[in-house]
Amino acid sequence: MSLISRDYQTLDPFLSMINRCPVLSTPTDWKETKDAHVFLSDLPGLKKDEVKVEVHEGRLLHISGNWRGDDDVDDKNKNMIKWHRVERCRGKFQRRFRLPENAKVDQVKAHMENGVLVVTVPKQEIKKPETKQVQIQGN
Repeated sequence: MSLISRDYQTLDPFLSMINRCPVLSTPTDWKETKDAHVFLSDLPGLKKDEVKVEVHEGRLLHISGNWRGDDDVDDKNKNMIKWHRVERCRGKFQRRFRLPENAKVDQVKAHMENGVLVVTVPKQEIKKPETKQVQIQGN
């Protein structure tokens, strides 16, 4: 469902694209520090119980949720609401990130503050395979 009226889409098609694209409507930064991979997702208006953070298939970080829009009916007066412009995102969203081999997926932590979800994935040192010298038999 498009969240911007057709008249407005002709003026600014980029805004209509943002509302249809979960990547653009859920901006997420991924930074790597010395000790962890840190994901920062802008989720304005959502509470922590409206967002899910999961690790699927071993190393696939999955962030999902649902922006609930305002109703089209005023419950108090039972009157229809006339919207003049709707630009804020509504509906389900999901983002997925393939975590690198050095991610400690069993120690993922997440917290929300001021509409920003912060997911921290600690890193572990990956042991490099040892080189083993093989003796050559024969003359």
